[in-house]
Amino acid sequence: MADVGGALLSVVFDGLLKKMNREVLDFFRGRKLADGPLRKLKIALLSVKSVVEDAEDKELTKPAVKEWLDDLKDALYDAEDILDEIDTEIRTRELAAEFETTAIKVRNSVSAYFNPFFKEMKPKMEEVLDRLEYLAKQKDVLGLRPGVGGKSSERLPSTCLVEESGIFGRDDDKEKVVNLLLSDDAIAGAMSVIGIVGMGGIGKTTLAQLVYKDQRVNEHFDLKAWACVSQEFDVFRVTKTILEAVTSSNCDIKDLNLLQVTLKGKLMGKKFLLVLDDVWNRNYADWELLSRPFKSGAQGCRVIVTTRDDNVALAMWTTLPYHLNKLTEKDCWSLFAKYAFHDGNLDARPELEVIGRQIVKKCQGLPLATKTIGSLLRSKLDVGEWDKILKSEIWDLAIDTTNILPGLRLSYKYLPSHLKGCFAYCSIFPKNHAFEKDQVVLLWMAEGLLQGLKNKTMEEVGNDYFLDLVSRSLFQQSSDGKSCFVMHDLVNDIAKSVFGQFVFRLEANCSQKIVNKTHHLSYFRTRFDDFEKFKALNEAKRLRTFLPLEFSIMDNNLTKKVPHDLLSNLRCLRILSLSHYENVTNLPNSIGKIKQLRYLDLSFTSVKRLPDSMCQLINLQTLKLSCCNNLVGLPRDMRKLINLRHLDITGTGIMEMPIQLGRLKYLHTLTTFIIGKTSGSCIGELRKLTNLRGKLAIMNLQNVVSSMDALDACLKEKKHIKDLVLEWKDDNVVLRSQRSILDSLQPHSNLESLTIKYYSGNSFPDWVGHHSFSNIASLHLYGCKYCLSLPPLGQLPSLQDLSIIHFDEVVIVGREFYGNNSSMKPFRALKVLRFERALKWEQWFSLGAENENRAFPHLQELYIDNCPKLTGRLPIHFPSLAKLEIRECPLLGASLPRDPAICQLNLTCGEDLLKNLPAKIQVLKVGGFDALDSLAVGMMESNCSLQELEISNCTSLVSLQELPMHGIFSSLKTLYLINIYDSLSSFPLDLFPNLCDIYIFRWGNLESLTMSEQCEHDLMIVNIRIIDCPCFVSFPKGGLRAPNLTLLWVWNCGSLRSLPDKMHFFLPSLEDLQIVGCTKVELFPLGGLPSNLKSVSIVDCDNLVAGRMEWGLQKLPFLKSLFICGEKGDAKSFLEVGLLPPNLTALQIKNFPCLKSLDKSGFQHLASLEELRIDNCPMLKYMPEEGLPASISVLLINSCPLLKKQLHKKKGKEWFKIAHVHLIMIDDELIE
Repeated sequence: MADVGGALLSVVFDGLLKKMNREVLDFFRGRKLADGPLRKLKIALLSVKSVVEDAEDKELTKPAVKEWLDDLKDALYDAEDILDEIDTEIRTRELAAEFETTAIKVRNSVSAYFNPFFKEMKPKMEEVLDRLEYLAKQKDVLGLRPGVGGKSSERLPSTCLVEESGIFGRDDDKEKVVNLLLSDDAIAGAMSVIGIVGMGGIGKTTLAQLVYKDQRVNEHFDLKAWACVSQEFDVFRVTKTILEAVTSSNCDIKDLNLLQVTLKGKLMGKKFLLVLDDVWNRNYADWELLSRPFKSGAQGCRVIVTTRDDNVALAMWTTLPYHLNKLTEKDCWSLFAKYAFHDGNLDARPELEVIGRQIVKKCQGLPLATKTIGSLLRSKLDVGEWDKILKSEIWDLAIDTTNILPGLRLSYKYLPSHLKGCFAYCSIFPKNHAFEKDQVVLLWMAEGLLQGLKNKTMEEVGNDYFLDLVSRSLFQQSSDGKSCFVMHDLVNDIAKSVFGQFVFRLEANCSQKIVNKTHHLSYFRTRFDDFEKFKALNEAKRLRTFLPLEFSIMDNNLTKKVPHDLLSNLRCLRILSLSHYENVTNLPNSIGKIKQLRYLDLSFTSVKRLPDSMCQLINLQTLKLSCCNNLVGLPRDMRKLINLRHLDITGTGIMEMPIQLGRLKYLHTLTTFIIGKTSGSCIGELRKLTNLRGKLAIMNLQNVVSSMDALDACLKEKKHIKDLVLEWKDDNVVLRSQRSILDSLQPHSNLESLTIKYYSGNSFPDWVGHHSFSNIASLHLYGCKYCLSLPPLGQLPSLQDLSIIHFDEVVIVGREFYGNNSSMKPFRALKVLRFERALKWEQWFSLGAENENRAFPHLQELYIDNCPKLTGRLPIHFPSLAKLEIRECPLLGASLPRDPAICQLNLTCGEDLLKNLPAKIQVLKVGGFDALDSLAVGMMESNCSLQELEISNCTSLVSLQELPMHGIFSSLKTLYLINIYDSLSSFPLDLFPNLCDIYIFRWGNLESLTMSEQCEHDLMIVNIRIIDCPCFVSFPKGGLRAPNLTLLWVWNCGSLRSLPDKMHFFLPSLEDLQIVGCTKVELFPLGGLPSNLKSVSIVDCDNLVAGRMEWGLQKLPFLKSLFICGEKGDAKSFLEVGLLPPNLTALQIKNFPCLKSLDKSGFQHLASLEELRIDNCPMLKYMPEEGLPASISVLLINSCPLLKKQLHKKKGKEWFKIAHVHLIMIDDELIE
């Protein structure tokens, strides 16, 4: 990837030359360093820069040139480190002078302690200079010349001809584009442009060829023309190509004007189709010039543009963009087989098919890669050759045998240099890893990859860069969510090839090694990351990035040696993340010596305090501390972090802000500001933070004394704040002064989300609900318990989500709630409305019958909870309402909104409301009724197709017994029965033919699940949970015929004597079995347990545990996890021979009061066991005689005091038995 890698060098060159500014030279003025090595460094940089372009074109074919370029990159990195060190020293001394009690100028301070730093810098700079001068001499030996750069291999021009037999999976795409071409939909003007957009190699040209050849297209258009535009958008050449295609003759015209006039004449009044293939140019002016002759055509003319870039399509006024997706794996395999096997015949070599399908997966739906590799393998019949291709990276394949590399390389060759560096850095993310835009922008910023602009912040520039890479199809939106993106594997390979050995992804089966050139490290966290994992980092002294990535939701632990020993020696770090390591409780003081650190992420750790030395990190831009629950304060001198831009302290225990935080003038993100009682941490500090944006929560507003103090925060001027939280303490008494304080806290009208909590005024200021806040989409008022009325929130035109919770004094919700703007529909955009804990609320007045249809036109969800005095009826008309919840409102009237869209209903009051169920109800939750007669009536009359039903706190189910007979529950999939006090003792499963999930909790009289003897069909049920049913005795007689059942939990059913009969036969799909607190169960049913079980938990079932040798677990080939708890007997040793299957991977034993040792014979055959957990075995003292199996990597011990005493010293016989275990935790403490 020569041309791409070169952009990286270009960025570094420009950055270095920029850093050698007058300020640096002034710092060394009068010293030899300024006139000697520093100036020589600049000359050397310019010398090697002149031949870089030539070197980049030759590195692919000449290994010596590639090695020269790598050495050059390495030297440039070191030069950058030196210049950053100098710049940091300058800033540090400026800062020291600023904080001196006397006004000491920087030059005077330099003379006091300059010499040590000068002496330290001189040899470093001379060493880098020597390397650069040597490399400059080597350029002549390698034949590198300035100003020379041959063209990289580019794709051949396309034509309109296509071989359809070699195309798979594009029939639907072809039909959709053809329909767009033939559509008679009215489109302004005579011509419309259809853009086929997608990444390189995805088949855009092929799709255009298929469409161009279609017979319907031929008959529809008078003229057709095909032009391959490619990278150079030559208006004359493209116009001439189109004219020659239209006239079917050569053209000798040399003048563009005459050429366009001639073409215009040929197109006049004709309905034509033009295909412009492979367009890269974003310049609208060029397109406008090219398209002038096209406007003479008849109505219905079409232009198809194929491009990799969304912005190209936009520049060409694309009215109908069509984004082309990857092929399915099935279609990819058909394409591969077509080219890899003669005539697609797989029968001759079935062993190659297995490898071939794995190769196809690597191609990830990209036709170019699939076809090319298939062709490459066509002549290779040796399994070893195929396996070699499978295990190779695409870029390892010879360039002369595959066009994948040059085909995809073009996307990067023509990237602007500022984008290439950013793209290359993303090689730090492994394949298939989803990354978030905002995080990537912060990482780019920390690495100095963002070019500052006068009218944009670095974050805005980074956002533009990111979206530009998305538009060019290099980043693609992940299926996981809108905020996550991924790179196609082949695109990831390009990025990786650019950074080469400078980036290291610590992955399983990684053949690459960390070397001294490694500058960037990423890896996936595991349960315990020990020092051995990072030992090789001793080679990477100049590491810049230390970035752990998410792998699973498991608890993560990190050896203390990493933060305390290893990282403190990596003085060039710019990015350091220790996030999600639960055992990280502090940072060493040496963190202050990593002077170049710009990004520090400690979120989701157990850090309790930050060292004061951290305030020496004057380059720090981003500090993430979210969800550090144990962190109660920030260092006092935080004001010295003069470059800090992002401080996230969401979810911490911080009680007060450090003093003078207003000095951090570049701060963009401050998630929380906790107001203190001292002047240094008062709300007035916010006035100085003029760049704040995003979310801001201001806490402890009770410490604001006056409205003037509140006004000093200048919230009204902070136009970039989008999400604002204003919060007082909950124990406030009513204060009239709080209204004026809240009035003075009026934010800018750009606000999008507002939350006010525990405000204790009795009314709101006028700005709350004012129509000028036209962007507010979310508004939450919580705990404003002294307010007598609600503000006019109906006037907010964009409001979509409104919560009004814990308003104790509001009695009436009337016209004031809707607002006084007669020209606007009240709550015209509202989708979710929630009222909770309005204890005195009595009435909700609508706008009257004549205006009722005007309000809430788009309301989809309405929640009214715990409003005990609310009477009358609801505003009856909510045309879009889909979900209604009314709980603990016993006086509410007897009619529900009869809106046809309602499909979810939750009621715990007003049984009469159940008589009028909406016809389209799918989810129904009812509770708190003595009987359900009304529900029976309502369901019969509504003839609904219920999917989910929850009944809770009900004394009688009798009225529902007949409903299944009428087919009412034929569509029911999920059933919850909670706190049922009915005398009914059985539940007939067969009357719910499509039930998949049943949850029964605290049904006091339930004795059995039943199936009628006449029932001949199997149950569809997948999950059964029966919890806290003390009278439950039995499952259906003869067995539970449920072939799809995967989960069966029975908890605290003390009367149960046995599990379902013939489980091994009737429950073939069962994977998860939990038997908890069923003390009368003694044995598993005859025939044993189902063979497909993967997880078994036996808890507090003493009789069952006592007969454990009869369980037959060794016959379960798929069992991976076993939990055994609750043995009241006198067993002193545990794990008898033959008890457990050899495939077990996780074992937990708990509550064995007499257990003294673990039996070696029971452990010897557990060769797959990875995790062992032992809880509450107070007499346990000895591990198995011959130690634990070598396979165990995790050992967790809790409440085993005698064993803890044996192991805690990390020596002796017992310790030797477990010393090989990777992760050992005793009473939640990591033992290293």
